[in-house]
Amino acid sequence: MAEVKASLISGVVLAFLSSAVLAFVEDLDDTFKDTRVNDIWLVDFYTPWCGYCKKLEPVWYEVGVELRSSGSPVRVGKMDATAYSGMASEFGVRGYPTIKLLKGDLAYNYKGPRTKDDIVEFANRVAGPAVRALPSKQMFEHMMKRHDVLFVYVGGESTLKEKYNDVASELIVYTYFFSASEEVLPESMSLPELPAVIVFKDGAYFTYDEYEDGSLSSWVNKERFQGYLQIDGFTLYELGETGKLVAIAVVDEKDPTEESGRLKALIQRVAKEYREHFNSDFQFGHMDGNDYINSLIMGEVTVPSVIILNTSNEQYFLPGEPIETMEQLVQFISSVLNGSAQAYGGDGIIQRIKRVAFDARSTIMSVFRSSPLLGCFLFGLPLGVISLMCYGICTAESDDGSDDIDALKREGLTDEEEEEEEERQRAAELEGPDDGENEEEDVGEKDPEVKKTD
Repeated sequence: MAEVKASLISGVVLAFLSSAVLAFVEDLDDTFKDTRVNDIWLVDFYTPWCGYCKKLEPVWYEVGVELRSSGSPVRVGKMDATAYSGMASEFGVRGYPTIKLLKGDLAYNYKGPRTKDDIVEFANRVAGPAVRALPSKQMFEHMMKRHDVLFVYVGGESTLKEKYNDVASELIVYTYFFSASEEVLPESMSLPELPAVIVFKDGAYFTYDEYEDGSLSSWVNKERFQGYLQIDGFTLYELGETGKLVAIAVVDEKDPTEESGRLKALIQRVAKEYREHFNSDFQFGHMDGNDYINSLIMGEVTVPSVIILNTSNEQYFLPGEPIETMEQLVQFISSVLNGSAQAYGGDGIIQRIKRVAFDARSTIMSVFRSSPLLGCFLFGLPLGVISLMCYGICTAESDDGSDDIDALKREGLTDEEEEEEEERQRAAELEGPDDGENEEEDVGEKDPEVKKTD
């Protein structure tokens, strides 16, 4: 009896906790359009049939719990895009799941990894002010420890500050933006002039120069990554938006070798020592494994090796010989930069056709690997039906041909019989007189009455 009571109590507690967790994520309907401007919302647009949406669902509830328990002003909701397609279209939803933070009249798309920590960090960053103040040295040092890349505006009111605020509002989805007075910065720093925009990263700092670096937005977009970093699918997608080429050491970190470590070290050295030459055009890093790269180039990349990707047009570059020294790597990167290196891939019509065929084959193979029976059903059944249809069509044509021949035979119109008939007619014409005499003799013999009359 005691065990039954304990199980009942635990069931009630679990049900209560589940309902409490669900309460942190609100189901939204078409009335959301009129009420959303009063709050900051983090919304997951999903469809019931989407596998990725189902995978995100438990993570989304964890996000709701985390934001509510931390006292964040962000409210978490989810909307069925099939039931409220008009609302989803109005917010520019094109794929599923789509995560957006809605703040006033602005909508910010989340494009990072779908983990609780990354989504919560995105929500807290975008929900706050676009530019945060650093009032003291202690706060500045604290932020330097927390962030690998730190943008800071230094100075008073100016046209540059207005541009900085606009860029911060646009790119807050990617990184933090701060402002500080000159006294807050380390004493070892010397700025040529104020106001200034500075980025702290890779153990150094770099100042924005309007004449050399172009627009502030473009400069920030290119500088928001460390000079060298580990690259995955999400990072590579974001790097594509910077307009940079990506130089990657493809290695296997599960089975590290001396060659892998050497290539990683070479690319790290180039990223640091040749920053002035390559930073505006190249991003450097390494990627674990070649599966993702293989799917991009529709080929096979050896591990370890070096490859340079142009994500804007799907071109890639491979060194003509193995990279052994720093000089060889610099020469390879320079050849890509000046256009003398051989480019592979691209986004031409032939490559697009190959991409469609490659994606189709990859999809079929993935289905068969995950579920052979399902693959046989999905692809074997249609092929079987098509085969039966083709067989039926061919058989029907053959039968019709036989029927036509039989009809011609019945009508005596086949080519062979026509030829034989013509030959018989010619023979009859040639033998006509002899046949007449014979007929008279035959008639006389057969009819004696006719003979008497004559």
